[in-house]
Amino acid sequence: MTAHPTAEWTAQQLREAFRWDSAPRFLLRDRIFGSEFTKQVKELGIEEVLGAPPASRQRAYIERVIGTIRRECLDHVIVFSEAGLSHHLGKFTDYYHRSHTHLSLQKDTPESRPVQAPEGGRIVAIPEVGGLHHRYERHAA
Repeated sequence: MTAHPTAEWTAQQLREAFRWDSAPRFLLRDRIFGSEFTKQVKELGIEEVLGAPPASRQRAYIERVIGTIRRECLDHVIVFSEAGLSHHLGKFTDYYHRSHTHLSLQKDTPESRPVQAPEGGRIVAIPEVGGLHHRYERHAA
């Protein structure tokens, strides 16, 4: 980790992270790194996808999504393989869209769900994302 990443430092991180033909196919990045970084990306066989210059605000949204995934999912699990990571991220995505409430949606979920009346029964916790999070619903006794 470093507080001030340079293009050379970031290129070294790429070399160390993706050895033995394990590099991803694409790299979405902004335009802050120079030719050394671009050279290293090409040597690893990664295709760069550059962020749009006039859309500088898109970086904030990307960082927010990545931060949410890290804080609410990946900081709490140990991932041993790409398949395991894909499994965890899929479960978290389902939870996030179906069960995680959002203040910007007046505490609804992106995939809207009906409001349950108190007469509907007692509240039951339904484990999601392997028990990391829960969905709460009313169930008749």
